[in-house]
Amino acid sequence: MSRVGKSPINMPKGVDVKLQGSLITVKGPKGELNWNCPDGMKVSVQDNSIIVERQADTKLLRSLHGTSRSIIANMVTGTSTGFERVLEITGVGYRATVQGQKINFTLGYSHPIEFQLPPGISAEVDKKQTILTLRGIDKHLIGQVSANIRSLRTPNIYKGKGIRYTGEVIKLKVGKAGKK
Repeated sequence: MSRVGKSPINMPKGVDVKLQGSLITVKGPKGELNWNCPDGMKVSVQDNSIIVERQADTKLLRSLHGTSRSIIANMVTGTSTGFERVLEITGVGYRATVQGQKINFTLGYSHPIEFQLPPGISAEVDKKQTILTLRGIDKHLIGQVSANIRSLRTPNIYKGKGIRYTGEVIKLKVGKAGKK
């Protein structure tokens, strides 16, 4: 039995879960998320918690048990409190500005980069224009958007310039050593 999969998901107040066949709809104060549960997984709502069970003990269903439970738990958390990802922009002249659903980056290239945010994701930049905060209710989408933004200018391993996640440690390499 999966240790992650067998633990129940507690539903906070204001979150409503609807089950229609394999479609799971979670509605909360921040928004609504839908997900198709894989075949062989049984999801039920009991009292104030969600239980995920597998119908057989095959290798595929064992591997999907914990994953399904985690996805549903992330849907509940996202619709109740939301998710946030913070990125730091490091480098001389590197900055970002937000205009509606677009982020304009100046990252040391010969041209500015315009990044279109998908629906459901909001962004804001601090006063210094070097800390970018992404917010949304879908954890997978927040992670993918932040990875796409980071790939615009990955951190340089020699100087540390680029876009990195807050708390990410870049181990800098030593440059060329002179002859001895």
